[in-house]
Amino acid sequence: MQLHTIKGYIQDMYLVEYPDKLLLLDGCCRADIPVIEHFICDELKLSMSDLALIVVTHMHPDHAGAAQTLRKRYGCKIAAANVPGQWYSGIDGKLMHLADMLLTWWVAGRQKKAKKFIYYPSKLIADYALNDQQQLPGFADWRVHFTQGHTDRDISLQHLPSQQIYVADLMVKVRGKFIAPYPVFYPNRYRASLNKIKALKNETLLFAHGEQSQLTPQQWQQLIASAPTKPVTHWRSVKTKLKRVLFNN
Repeated sequence: MQLHTIKGYIQDMYLVEYPDKLLLLDGCCRADIPVIEHFICDELKLSMSDLALIVVTHMHPDHAGAAQTLRKRYGCKIAAANVPGQWYSGIDGKLMHLADMLLTWWVAGRQKKAKKFIYYPSKLIADYALNDQQQLPGFADWRVHFTQGHTDRDISLQHLPSQQIYVADLMVKVRGKFIAPYPVFYPNRYRASLNKIKALKNETLLFAHGEQSQLTPQQWQQLIASAPTKPVTHWRSVKTKLKRVLFNN
């Protein structure tokens, strides 16, 4: 296989090329579709019909935004974690879906990028429901690892022959340090996920936000020690800001 790294709207995209098919390691942003089409058709000189599978590691806009449109246009399949229910369910879910898209625009602004159309469905019906430790359908050299915590359905994807693992948003690299993502809904699961990936040892980590690297024991220790012990979520952030405003008044 050949791994291609493509700059997306606010994240790195990973496209895996095989002699007879393509695998997209995450669902990307809705705004990334023209970039993906250009890379496959113009850079690789392949057809969009070669895109066989898209994995959605979780439902945030930069990881699920392009998947369903690409499936509708080109007939590729979608795989996601075998977790019951929808992440954005109920009224709270609709509000969180909107908040996450606004947060995507905020991140884009911080990167000095213009606002682009990023709306995508809040519900996902995957073609394949993935279980922990199973192989990807049609791509037996990739193993699924449940790495929940950021949400209830995060997964990482390990390429067994090359000892690389795409960890999506399990961690982000900021000013040279690895830190927990925002939000973290399930801190206990999150810490367990960090220890799970750490235990694989000597893996090259591929990040959605940050260059690929191998973490030193000291970096792992710092990351795990600094991981939140309480949920860090949208609503908790709002409540904290309200308390600060009231206290200052």
